[in-house]
Amino acid sequence: MDSLITAAARALAVGDAIGALNRVALRDDAPALALRGIAMAQLGEYARATALLRGAERGFGSKQAVARARCVVAEAEIALVSRDLNWPVKRLDAARLALAARGDPVNAAHAGHLQIQRLLLIGRIEAAEHLLAGFDPAPLPPASLAAHALVVAGIALRRLQTGRARDALARARRAADAADIPALTAEVESAVRSLDRPAARLITGGEARVMRLDEVEALFASDVLVIDACRHALRDPGGVATLATRPILFALARLLGEAWPNDVSREALLKGAFGARHADESHRARLRVEIGRLRAALSALAGISATGRGFALRPHGTRRVVVLAPPIDDDHRAVLALLADGEAWSSSALALALGASQRTVQRALDALAAAGKARPVGRGRARRWMTPPAIGFTTSLLLPGPLPVG
Repeated sequence: MDSLITAAARALAVGDAIGALNRVALRDDAPALALRGIAMAQLGEYARATALLRGAERGFGSKQAVARARCVVAEAEIALVSRDLNWPVKRLDAARLALAARGDPVNAAHAGHLQIQRLLLIGRIEAAEHLLAGFDPAPLPPASLAAHALVVAGIALRRLQTGRARDALARARRAADAADIPALTAEVESAVRSLDRPAARLITGGEARVMRLDEVEALFASDVLVIDACRHALRDPGGVATLATRPILFALARLLGEAWPNDVSREALLKGAFGARHADESHRARLRVEIGRLRAALSALAGISATGRGFALRPHGTRRVVVLAPPIDDDHRAVLALLADGEAWSSSALALALGASQRTVQRALDALAAAGKARPVGRGRARRWMTPPAIGFTTSLLLPGPLPVG
């Protein structure tokens, strides 16, 4: 490798994209194309960066398997940052295996981190944990150690294990300081700050207060019945009743939980859960049916008693009842949570991350745009959606993926 290529690679390693381009901008050989592509990616020119990396991959030829695999990893990183979640992940896995087999553990680890980050974005927490299991980060350089610690923290946050997340972020901060890459340091600091932002609202006795993630974790470990409006479930230390696919039942449970220990009138339940303006006999009959279904769904956690004017929630034993509400009660809060990372998302990537149809996501985006909460960039197939990154809450409880079951 000639001296200019070596100097450009060293510049990129410390985040000096301009310095790297100054050395290889006029060259069209495969190593120079690869370095130019990485430099353009660091400058945010993702489309041009992808084209350069593909040209470099073709230029390296079949005999330079390691160099080709590194190009694939760089292209995958661009796809992740630009939220192209439909990028062919089998290519990345093949590149990871090739790098590991040919003596490049650092770039193999980086490829694995990219796979884990994608899995986290689409809510596949178990698959991310499986990929991370058994991986020894000790031989990695500081920048890769920071990336590893960040993915560990990401999984811990989605599992609501805030102590583990803080430990991982402390390791990430030390590694980022050692690497001395400003962009990496900023990423770590942003993750650290997220732990102290409001994550949810606790509603009890008719009053609400904001909670951080560590407070939510402590709440789930306490002897209370939590009506979790972030995941549409009811939970206590003994178990969980999931109502994510039964919105009417959860709406009734939330209304009963917010009023506990008092009861809720039939009229209020009909209005809040069914949107009924006037209660007639058909509405009352439907309410009786749905209350019966809710009793059956919650039988292990609580009972529901009829009162003179309506119904009341009765948790088993002497437990209190609280409602854990999202930090914002927007109908499209899951879309907002994904957009809160400040990246430009396509509607297809949002649909994949949320497990929803693209048409459903597009309707949500149109509603958010009309309310001034999101804005489109570009046209046609190149259209992306953004929102200001400083929304002011932690998104972990709003993103797809499981929380602890007790």
